[in-house]
Amino acid sequence: MEKILEVKALSKQYSKVLAANKVSFDIDEGEIFALIGPNGAGKTTTIRMISTLITPTDGDAIVAGHSVVKAPAKVRECITYLPDEAGAYKTMTGMAYLKFMAGLFTSNTVVMKRYVDRAVEICGLGDRLKDKIGSYSRGMIRKLLLARAVMTCPKLAILDEPTSGLDVLNAIEIRKMIKKLAAEEKMSFLLSSHNMLEIEFVSDRVGIISKGQLMVTGGIKELKERYSAANLEEVFERVVLDNEVH
Repeated sequence: MEKILEVKALSKQYSKVLAANKVSFDIDEGEIFALIGPNGAGKTTTIRMISTLITPTDGDAIVAGHSVVKAPAKVRECITYLPDEAGAYKTMTGMAYLKFMAGLFTSNTVVMKRYVDRAVEICGLGDRLKDKIGSYSRGMIRKLLLARAVMTCPKLAILDEPTSGLDVLNAIEIRKMIKKLAAEEKMSFLLSSHNMLEIEFVSDRVGIISKGQLMVTGGIKELKERYSAANLEEVFERVVLDNEVH
């Protein structure tokens, strides 16, 4: 199976703080990988390096064959990044927003229409796309943003807290959208979330990072067995607390 992402000893030094220390993992085509850890553990720094938003101090990450260090522009053509704090233009209608965003990716009207049609289908907002985004609920906005993020069929979708602040039903819909895109379109995902129930439901594999170091990676079932844990939350607790002790 093709490796969409290969993270190789990725490190970032901020003055006296080593925010990420030789982080290494990979993601296969169509795989959903979650990077989890406590606040300040290095998740966001690692994700931003992979997203080419910040430059690594050392190491590299290869996205669909392109280096984030040597070819960041090529990497940006292969990924989409949806941060937790992302928003949309509230004075635009949903449809106008999708058309505007599609126009940033291509000037070809045929391709643009394909992107917009795809986003319309994915978000499932129907006639509400005629309304201004300012009238949308948080759940509706998140669906619109996710649809915008994946309209171009990126090789890797990087989602930070994809269901943050959503009610249970909207969160379930977003998770189902992610799983469907991975299963049917072989899109790869790198997720970050503090919601262990969500990660356990949606992810194929997880990596737990603490104090800038990736402590463990593996499938959910594998990790629960390895740590004699009833759920991922218990695995997380044991890994992080053990690292704090040492």
